[in-house]
Amino acid sequence: MGKNWSKMDYPLYKRSVSLDYEVRGLLNYNLSCCVNALLQSFSATTELLDILNKWHPSDGIDKSNVPLQLKNTLEAMRDKSYPAPHKDFLNCLYRQAIRRFTQQDADEIFHIILNLSQKQIPDAALAQEICSLYEIKVETQVGCLNCKFIQRMPNSLFSLPLAICERENSLESCINSFFQLQNLADSEKVYCDNCEKKQPSSYEVKLVSLPPILCVHLKRFRNDDGFTKKLYDKVTFPETFSTAIFAAGQSEKADCLKADEHYSLYAVVVHMGSTMSGHYTAFISSYQDWYYADDSCVQPSTWKNVQGTYGGYRRRYGETAYLLLYRKKSWNSSG
Repeated sequence: MGKNWSKMDYPLYKRSVSLDYEVRGLLNYNLSCCVNALLQSFSATTELLDILNKWHPSDGIDKSNVPLQLKNTLEAMRDKSYPAPHKDFLNCLYRQAIRRFTQQDADEIFHIILNLSQKQIPDAALAQEICSLYEIKVETQVGCLNCKFIQRMPNSLFSLPLAICERENSLESCINSFFQLQNLADSEKVYCDNCEKKQPSSYEVKLVSLPPILCVHLKRFRNDDGFTKKLYDKVTFPETFSTAIFAAGQSEKADCLKADEHYSLYAVVVHMGSTMSGHYTAFISSYQDWYYADDSCVQPSTWKNVQGTYGGYRRRYGETAYLLLYRKKSWNSSG
């Protein structure tokens, strides 16, 4: 996604406090802003590099291996002697998964990177560690309202896909809607194996477990009569929240919610512009300080600026939060 505005170029910014990594700007190659923003979030997810650093690939490994290039890139982003730390990773993705000079969807690319990393890392235990870092476990329950038979289907997600309404929303209201019990009737009837025909049914998603790193996908793009449109409506979200916000939408409290835990926001992937002409940037937090990464431009920022991505039709450039990355506080209290 290309930019239609210019900013001063800050290739490297390091705050006055001690950091476990440096903030690196990333040049935009072939409309790579989507991958650039995601790499900033992966770099801030220090747990991911900790996992990748347990892997010692052999000299003969294919250079198109995604976890190899991701590992190399995240390490190079911490070393300012590398002028283009992500170029090999981009070429690796261009060969396997995405097209050059094409607008990308950040949630789709996020899944592609994690899925290929799992698939291509030869160590099964480390592949499972990558999965467990992000995996949200849910169970879909479809109940026949005639015979009361319930079909249960386990599922796992790397991001929580939250629909937003064409009005003011909050993170909590979107979560409640996702887990809300729905009744399906008329044309939405579901086939019941027990009754052997379509019946009015109930549909509900049950939360099973939450991961150390919770990615929330605010679904701002909607297909409307064959055309994709962007929803600019306001969605507020907090810097920290309690897992109690998941309980309101559940008909019964999940086991994973019985111990009240807290999540802290540390990365926001932002979509600017419209459906046809857009651009991705990122806000990253570490030690309660925020900075803003727009490709090679990196600047100090504030929570107030992050709140400016809530959305609303009067926002300049249409800046809207698209992916929210939260870290479970009990997992890494230093984050």
